[in-house]
Amino acid sequence: MGKYLKTVAVAVAVLLVCVLMAYYMKDVNKSATKGIFAMDTYMEITAYGRDSEEAVEAAAREIQRLDELLSTGLEKSEVSGLNQNKTGTLSADTEYLFLRSMELWRETEGAFDITIYPVMRAWGFDTQVFRVPAEAELQTLSTRVDASGLVYNEEDGTLTLPEGVEIDFGGIAKGYTSSRIARIMREYNIRSAKLNLGGNVQLVGARPDKSAWRIGIKSPDGTLPYLGVLSVKDKAVVTSGGYERYFEEEGVIYHHILDPKTGRPAQSGLVSVTIVSADGTLADGLSTALFVMGKDKAIAFWRENRGQFDMILLDTENRLYVTEGIAADFTAEGSMTVEIIR
Repeated sequence: MGKYLKTVAVAVAVLLVCVLMAYYMKDVNKSATKGIFAMDTYMEITAYGRDSEEAVEAAAREIQRLDELLSTGLEKSEVSGLNQNKTGTLSADTEYLFLRSMELWRETEGAFDITIYPVMRAWGFDTQVFRVPAEAELQTLSTRVDASGLVYNEEDGTLTLPEGVEIDFGGIAKGYTSSRIARIMREYNIRSAKLNLGGNVQLVGARPDKSAWRIGIKSPDGTLPYLGVLSVKDKAVVTSGGYERYFEEEGVIYHHILDPKTGRPAQSGLVSVTIVSADGTLADGLSTALFVMGKDKAIAFWRENRGQFDMILLDTENRLYVTEGIAADFTAEGSMTVEIIR
């Protein structure tokens, strides 16, 4: 009788383990996806896990909140208020973005500058009503592009803008938003998620099967499906290129990545820049700044800060450059050759 009861106990234990494993697998494989239009782009959030539906809903609310706070296109946003009133007390999110933006401005020697907004508006990149500003207009506007004129009072948290100066966090806001959403995912115990914020990709953990995510790096001219595919886990992957937003006038193409020093579309010899980093805010800001700086300065900057990010550069000669930290995880498409940066 004792032997029989022992056998039954073992069988019950095995059954219980099987039930728990089935429940766990169901838990892991459950997923939810939500699309949202914000920050002038379409975003898609996909999460895997028991609370995936609640997580993507919370993410959507956070995107909406930050859009309403940071958008220059919304009259009641905090940033619009700063631009109109020339002074204001910064909220926690805006203070963080301001301080990170100033840090990037210093480190990139002005290649990243949030005071570029009046020049962006002159070109029509904010409204999509495009025009080529006259040289005299650009010269006047360019005198206002200088983040050194921004005055921040740490004691009361107020920011003051000089007359004629306006700011825009468009070059860093999506990266910060993706980092915020990644934090929300972890608060809901989501260990696998893909956050695509209009080309800003933030990955939470690995795929549900524990394998690396495979992220295609867009081909600017469309001759290839992708420049290549990057295998990556738990990182942000952000690409900036002149092919994303541009207009053509009298046979000349003008893209939206402006050089703060000239007020014109950057002519740096680069076609696209992809930044890979655990810090989505940094990845977003650097993808723009290094595009403006050009290949040689971008490589020098990486060598000074190689522990913080990796990058993929495509130049106008159709040559690819990949930093050694991700070289083994990147597969180029077609016959493209890759030079590894060390």
